[in-house]
Amino acid sequence: MPEIVSHGRKPDVYACGYCHLPNGQGRPENSSLAGLPAAYIVQQLADFKSGARKSSDPDLKPIAYMVANETKATDAEIQSAANYFAALKPKPWIRVVEAKFVPKTHVAGWMLVVSTPHEMESIGDRIIETPENLERTELRDDTSGFIAYVPPGSLKRGRNLVTTGANGKTIVCSTCHGPNLKGLKNVPSIAGRSPSYIVRQLYDMQSGARAGVNIQQMRPVVANLSLYDIIDIAAYTSSLEP
Repeated sequence: MPEIVSHGRKPDVYACGYCHLPNGQGRPENSSLAGLPAAYIVQQLADFKSGARKSSDPDLKPIAYMVANETKATDAEIQSAANYFAALKPKPWIRVVEAKFVPKTHVAGWMLVVSTPHEMESIGDRIIETPENLERTELRDDTSGFIAYVPPGSLKRGRNLVTTGANGKTIVCSTCHGPNLKGLKNVPSIAGRSPSYIVRQLYDMQSGARAGVNIQQMRPVVANLSLYDIIDIAAYTSSLEP
């Protein structure tokens, strides 16, 4: 593991593995990097640095830290980190469950955690992604993953949008993201990734907050999607084998 991944560089650059974890699988508030093309990872850092990639929510701290701190890494550090994460094999990390009722949660540490005492509530039109084991997650245990509760019927609706384009509402995702949505050349995999992350990215692309290389190709993909469509797409893609 490169030094920039394991320890970062004081005083400015955080260890990449602290947020994205040593296995590169990441958490709901950030991105899974495992198995992404190294060139793609390098380009994302360049987009953060140029201002082309930002969040629709200016108060979203993980993105703010990427812009303020991680863009201070040298080209050599970024390349070594990109090579490390690209060489990792992604594994199943998120258990997707359709549910009408879900545990009540609250925001803590930039993610949803189950509240105590444990009570149930209607999921409504939401995705609730939370650690399988909060204590292990907070210890950065990269063998402990997440569970994502999604609305009933969202997997079927999402599959239809992703695989058929729903009569022109969007574009068949495999056209660019490859068979089984596991990526194609420099286009990233979207299979088995955090649904929270996928929702944010599609929303940011639709709002114009995320630009940069190749994002123009995503404009017609997201232009006609409702928030409900985005939720369904994220639910389905996150359920796939990474």
